[in-house]
Order: sequence, then structure tokens, then C-alpha cells
Amino acid sequence: MYKIGHFDLEESRNTFIIAELSANHNQDFEIAAQTIRAAKEAGADAIKFQTYTADTITLDCDNEFFQIKQGTLWDGTTLHKLYQQAYTPWEWQPKLKQIAEEEGLICFSSPFDKSSVDFLEKMEVPAYKVASFEITDIPLIEYIASKGKPVIISTGIAELNEIQEAVEACHRVGNSQVALLKCTSAYPAPVEEANLLTMVDMKSRFNTLVGLSDHTMGPEVSITAVALGASIIEKHFILDRNIGGPDAAFSMEPDAFKQMVDSIRTVEKALGNVTYELSAKSRNNRHFSRSLFVAEDIRQGEILSETNIRSVRPANGLPPKFLPDVLGKKATKDLKKGTPLDWSLFE
Repeated sequence: MYKIGHFDLEESRNTFIIAELSANHNQDFEIAAQTIRAAKEAGADAIKFQTYTADTITLDCDNEFFQIKQGTLWDGTTLHKLYQQAYTPWEWQPKLKQIAEEEGLICFSSPFDKSSVDFLEKMEVPAYKVASFEITDIPLIEYIASKGKPVIISTGIAELNEIQEAVEACHRVGNSQVALLKCTSAYPAPVEEANLLTMVDMKSRFNTLVGLSDHTMGPEVSITAVALGASIIEKHFILDRNIGGPDAAFSMEPDAFKQMVDSIRTVEKALGNVTYELSAKSRNNRHFSRSLFVAEDIRQGEILSETNIRSVRPANGLPPKFLPDVLGKKATKDLKKGTPLDWSLFE
């Protein structure tokens, strides 16, 4: 069983859709609260925070190692300054969780150090998310997994052996409730780098639930992931990109998010179950399939041939598979063109 709050990811036919709040509040509590309500309106199942401070995630240092200059949206600043701007104040988070739960949303977070795990434990979050850049922090993953709650791990910067190590870290502390998210750590991420077949491979290779943490701009990659078997979709969510902020450029606005959710729900319906039984409509339409009919008038005693017996629509006559058995037989009475062929009509 892999259950987050009231949502059973193994039993549910629906994809677990997470709206990532991230930094999309611009340090305004009311914007954060409105964003949560908008996420519910747009069809999300869950809202996810990030729980860190600039000092818990990095050092207040501006030497070359802490400068951002890797060709990202955030080049030109330091890690500490970026996270000062992007963090979600901890004193907000219990209040925001209450708002989310009042809306019917599941609320959890990504912790970035032990102190944030301890803080979230007091908040009684139902699950934890390991961000892509923390997947190599095995002691942190062990500490998160030791709490006995479902762990969702993004794999954006990890190579195969590092994904294996992260999964084993969870198992080592007795936690088998692990889900892996295919992720491309580019902001925004190019569609051609999504490589969703990797997600399919992870499912069989690691025997876990899988999903997608999607940083592409549109809905198509997430929708395709669901068609390929994703149990979880995570998208950055923002009220309005004009709010600005570190993640605004690659976050999805409410109308687009709702369209994505609606499309995912349609795909889920289309996937259905493995079944070879016909629906009532399909069974009714069997009337228009083919069968054997008299194609021209036949006199009693005349030989049935491919000229006077044909496989045509509709399905009132003998099935076409019996044509070889019928050819060469004699009509037992006069037959009019358009008569459905029956065993009693020849010998």
C-alpha cells in the first residue's frame, strides 16, 4: 500500500496531481493562500511546499563556489541571496497546511535538512518529497525515510547508481514506500530532454511507483507520462506569472493547469482496464459486421458459388468463416437475392 493522506496511489485509478507552491508567493502570505485555493479549483490533489531557510540550505558566502553562473534563470546572484528570496517562511507553513486541508487538498513538503524534517514532523505531514538536488544526500534521505512515511524522490540530477543508492537508503531504514519521479533539472526543461521512457524503465527496474516532476512549459509531457503509467504528476503552480519570483517563468497558471488536469482525467478514462468483453454499444454495432448473404437469385438445386454467395454487411447470415464449407453445396429451395444464408438453405 502507498497511501498519502486519503489518496491511495496503488488502488486509485486517478493520477496523484501535485501543485508545487515553491517560491510562487513572492513573500506574501495572502498570495500563498490564494494560490492554494486556486490549485484546488484547478483540480490538484495536493499542494507541496519547500521547507528550508537560506541558512539551512547553503552558506552565506559569495566566493566563486556560491555564485550562480551556470546559464540558469538565476545567474548573477549567489545561492544564499536566491534562497532568501525564494524560501517559504516556516511560520506560514502550519497555517497554509490548515488552509489546504480545509480546501480538501493533501499538503506536504520537501525538507532540505534534519531540522526541516523535525519541523514537518510536528506539522504531521503525510509524506515527504526529496528534491532532485538532494538525491545524493544519503544521510538526509535515511533520516526522512526513517519517519516511516511515503517518500517521493525526484531524480533530476541523478545517474542510475545514485537513484539505486537513494532507494536502498530508504529500504535500509525499513521504508519501502518509495516513488520515483522522472525529472529534467532544467528550468524550463526542453521537451526533447523529457525522456519519458526512462520513467517506464524505472518502474520495472526499481519496482516502485513512478511519475513525473515536469518543468516543461506545456501540458503535453505530463499527459504523455500518464499514458505511459505515471502515478504522480508534479507541476510548479502560480496564480499569475506577472507576480514574478524565482520560479515564475516555468510555473503553470490556473487555467492551463486545469486544462492539463482535465486532459489527464480523460487519458485515465481512455486507459481503462484490460478487457476483451464488448461494451453494450460495441455489441449492438456487431449488427454491421459481415456475414454470408445470397448475392443473386438462386434456384433450388443450384450450386452455391462465390458469385451467388458473398460476405457482406450486415451480420444476419452465417459468419464468413464458413464460406469454404458452403461453396459447392446445393440450394434446398429457391433463394432470393438479399437472403441471409442459413444452414437450412443448402445441403
